[in-house]
Amino acid sequence: MSAFDDLGDRPTGNSLVIMIPVFNDWVALDLLLPELDRVLQTHRMSADVLVIDDGSSTEPQSADRSYNALGRVDILPLKRNLGHQRAIAIGLAVVADRLPGCQTLVVMDGDGEDDPRDIPRMLDRYRAEGCRKIVFADRTRRSESLKFRFFYQLYRMAHRVLTGFDVRVGNFSVIPRSVLERLVVVSELWNHYAAAAFNSRQPHCSVSTVRARRLHGKPTMNFVRLVVHGLSAISVHSELIGVRMLMVAFVLILLVLLSTVAAVIVRLVTPLAIPGWATTAVGISLVLLAQAVMLALLFCFVTLSGRQGLTFLPIRDYGYFAGPLRNLYPGES
Repeated sequence: MSAFDDLGDRPTGNSLVIMIPVFNDWVALDLLLPELDRVLQTHRMSADVLVIDDGSSTEPQSADRSYNALGRVDILPLKRNLGHQRAIAIGLAVVADRLPGCQTLVVMDGDGEDDPRDIPRMLDRYRAEGCRKIVFADRTRRSESLKFRFFYQLYRMAHRVLTGFDVRVGNFSVIPRSVLERLVVVSELWNHYAAAAFNSRQPHCSVSTVRARRLHGKPTMNFVRLVVHGLSAISVHSELIGVRMLMVAFVLILLVLLSTVAAVIVRLVTPLAIPGWATTAVGISLVLLAQAVMLALLFCFVTLSGRQGLTFLPIRDYGYFAGPLRNLYPGES
């Protein structure tokens, strides 16, 4: 019987679990699992695999699989497509709530772009940190098209300007049990996993990796999805962004007031005034002042309303979306 059957509260067969969200990418997953098994066997490690089916419209291939280092390979179907980040949030909550035997969780994509060969290095860093920190894969080089990388750099610049810090990591990571239990009560996890970990100040470090190429098919991240993904990450830091924009609004108000005072002084004290220009300058300044004040009030109200709203709590609400677990390969005993 699987450690995940019926979402029962029974120990998992391995303290190491690898969680892989998938949406219709079953061919790539079938290519990834043997490579994952080979890497773990080479390093004398074993793990169970939990596949999060993000409301796929296709079914995985039914076939028997035999692995040496991989124990159970089970699938958690979601009742609807939620998107990559929210599928991860549901999976993290399931592992935290229903798999008490899991002491270390690896999160990776199922298309092969997260290289299984990086897992042993990340686990080495994880142990070096006393098994107390999230270890993220820091992408030093990407494998996507030039167009995608251009827009990704624009996203990183916007993220740095709005939040004050850079972003180089994705979902590929190793999570200790102690951090996982804190992470699943962070409501921002519903929008973006890595951003939620940073925003909630979870202890973390990183290991340099190179983004691999897909094992099958073409990347599904287009411009629109990149924008949605970027906005989801940025929205996690909404309070920080609100405060920074509020400061910008106050600076703008100060500059407008100074320009208004300067225009009045020039008009009354110096002979440099041109008939009619002072009235125009003061009028424009007052319009800008009114807009700056409205901008400041807007950010204040948005930030305050966000703090009192009822939000999704992963550990409490995941059951609305998680279906019954089953073995990915029905022929397996």
